[in-house]
Amino acid sequence: MKFRTLLLAGAASAMMTSGALAIDLTVVSWGGAYQDSQKNAYTDPYMKENPDVNFIWESASNEAVAKLRAMNEAGNLTWDLVDVVAADAIRLCDEGLAEEIDHDEVLAAAPDGTPASDDFGDLIISDCYIPQIVYSTTFGYRTDVDAWNGREPDDICDVFDLENFPGKRSLEKRPINNMEWALLCDGVAKEDVYDVLETDEGIDRALAKLGTIKDDTIWWSAGAETPQLLADSEVVIGSTYNGRLFSLIVEQDQPVKMLWDAQVFDLDGWIVPAGLPDDRKAAVMEFLKYATDTQRLADQAKYISYGPARASSAPLVGKHAELGIDMAPHMPTDPANATNTFLYNYEWWADYRDDLDAKFQAWLTQ
Repeated sequence: MKFRTLLLAGAASAMMTSGALAIDLTVVSWGGAYQDSQKNAYTDPYMKENPDVNFIWESASNEAVAKLRAMNEAGNLTWDLVDVVAADAIRLCDEGLAEEIDHDEVLAAAPDGTPASDDFGDLIISDCYIPQIVYSTTFGYRTDVDAWNGREPDDICDVFDLENFPGKRSLEKRPINNMEWALLCDGVAKEDVYDVLETDEGIDRALAKLGTIKDDTIWWSAGAETPQLLADSEVVIGSTYNGRLFSLIVEQDQPVKMLWDAQVFDLDGWIVPAGLPDDRKAAVMEFLKYATDTQRLADQAKYISYGPARASSAPLVGKHAELGIDMAPHMPTDPANATNTFLYNYEWWADYRDDLDAKFQAWLTQ
């Protein structure tokens, strides 16, 4: 009897311990094919190995800075891990809204023992940032537009050419990338774009160039919008993330091609919101060690055409998980796709983003 009582007490204690370990983590990402690739490569296998952890997803990364600021002011932090672009990570880190990370302490080393900080290298653009992928924002276009008379766009400035390439466009509803493309197509040299954009005259010049196609543009906020607009023939050419277009072209077999010219390279990765309770923070850090190791980052490339941020992951990129095609040629970093790229200036946008956002949104309403 005494043994049975002790056994029951031990079982109850184990259940309480198990219950105490059970935790829900709210992860914020971008939705669509990219978020699905994260689930397939990271969270689904992690939950199989750690049944006490459950992930709740929100597709709100495009509003991450504003929402984290609001949560901080309200003293109500409901997010545990947030996927952001590099410039937003810099801003959040500078404002004390993201945790600083000791990358070699928190993250796994490469299989050969190379420390995480060396494996990620220059892609660690902030003490708060854990890179996941290299992606690009570029254009997709329909291949069946009768009004184009057999022509296909092969230059970024064809986006602004309504005479030879008539039809509706789609562009993101923010200044990033749009301002750079506009200046390039208004005759500004690539190396001078950000110097010009620092001036009021440069901003007016970029907006004036965008104004030439403003009436023919549908403005998008979520990366899934352009692929849908292209699939429905509501636009003939539109910008979005290269992985979204890969899904549209290769997985959905739509009559769409990629315009790689002047694709804008960028990084995407994790930040941990500052001020998490200890239990949630510990759970997040444990997950991050798993989700950003060499194999997991390579695994993500089975589901979407983004290059893994770790040097040690690149050789492990193989075939698409379902289609069986080699993924390397579909990466934005593939030499055939990267003959003319534009290098996004993270720090510049971190400094000027708020001001240009306000000017751009005001311009949209005019």
